[in-house]
Amino acid sequence: MVPRPEGPQPRPHALPQTTEDDIDAVDEQLLALLQANGRASYAELARQVGLSAPAVHERVGKLETAGVITGYTAVVDPSAVGLGVTALVGIIDSDEVDDVGMLEAMSALPQVQDCWRTAGTEGYVLKVRVTDIPALEDTINALNRVRGVSRTRTTVVLSTKWEGRHGRTE
Repeated sequence: MVPRPEGPQPRPHALPQTTEDDIDAVDEQLLALLQANGRASYAELARQVGLSAPAVHERVGKLETAGVITGYTAVVDPSAVGLGVTALVGIIDSDEVDDVGMLEAMSALPQVQDCWRTAGTEGYVLKVRVTDIPALEDTINALNRVRGVSRTRTTVVLSTKWEGRHGRTE
């Protein structure tokens, strides 16, 4: 297995920017395989797409350089690290909304794992992971104190059937 760096690495000689039109069926297959298993070796990827390992290495490098592949991560079971409660928290903006300040304040809370800017009543939706319900209450209280937050609306997740599309075909 070829070790992979944390994220895309700059190349000494920049390759042309990849556009959506430049991504062919083999690149799409490589992306699907890497999403299912980011630790797959170039040899394993090559076997599955019918190319040589050096050709796959070059293609993956181009996808990284172009920003199509933005990094490689480990998927961790939240309950295994003591985060037994997941909630989706909608942020309803006040008239004094300061997107930059709000984003800084929300990103400073380690309980906030994901943040989406949304259309509709809620300006943002956050995925929050905490140890228990009192910790969720503390997090919601902290979010409600952020300048620009009028109020929040929280949905507690009862169970997770799947997250992401790791290993799934659409």
